[in-house]
Amino acid sequence: MTARLSVNLNAVAQLRNRRDLPWPSVRHLGKIALEAGAYGLTVHPRPDQRHIRFTDLAVIRNLIDDEFPQAEFNIEGYPSDHFIGLCLESEPEQVTLVPDSPSQSTSDHGWDFIADAGVIERAVIRLKKRDIRVSLFADGDASRSQLEAARDSGADRIELYTGPYGACYDDPKREVEIAARLGETAAIAAELGLGVNAGHDLTVENLPVLAQQIPHLAEVSIGHGLTADALEFGMAESVRRFRRACGETV
Repeated sequence: MTARLSVNLNAVAQLRNRRDLPWPSVRHLGKIALEAGAYGLTVHPRPDQRHIRFTDLAVIRNLIDDEFPQAEFNIEGYPSDHFIGLCLESEPEQVTLVPDSPSQSTSDHGWDFIADAGVIERAVIRLKKRDIRVSLFADGDASRSQLEAARDSGADRIELYTGPYGACYDDPKREVEIAARLGETAAIAAELGLGVNAGHDLTVENLPVLAQQIPHLAEVSIGHGLTADALEFGMAESVRRFRRACGETV
């Protein structure tokens, strides 16, 4: 199984928002990514709209519907009523629920699936009624009891938080250790019937090792590293590089 690549456009939007100008265009860069073979596009619309704006959602939805109907739209966020409303309006193929507070600069931990069961289950029910696949952000070392609670929420998948793994870019030994732990967590999730996604600080260099540890990895959502590569290689070639790192023949 080869993990599918979803390109996170947050960093593109954040660069655009530095000026009151329409470039770089989220739509245009998303189109280039899809033309280069990305499986989908990911956004995380935060309450302060510091990168993705709420108005971007319809633009991306229309891009996929009009030109890339085989692609998927993945929206990440904390399941507030406002966020769920945005999702129901945008009808993404997948929603990834994260436990972020509005003050966080980026996602940095997974859910406590036991303590937060009520919040998660209410959101899952609302989204599943619209046939939206639901993925839940999970720590890379989540216990079996935590993953059982994730399964019991009715969610379809987990997304493993790979921030600590990405932070080991200068420590190969530690990188291998964390990759192995991520693989163990993914194996438990799969045993429980949950699909497994991954995301956060993944790069062309560290993706192959992770993919070896998680042979059933369904999807990776990548923004920061891919956008950084795009400054050097361009968006299209960066997408191809990451697809090859996932194991695709490109």
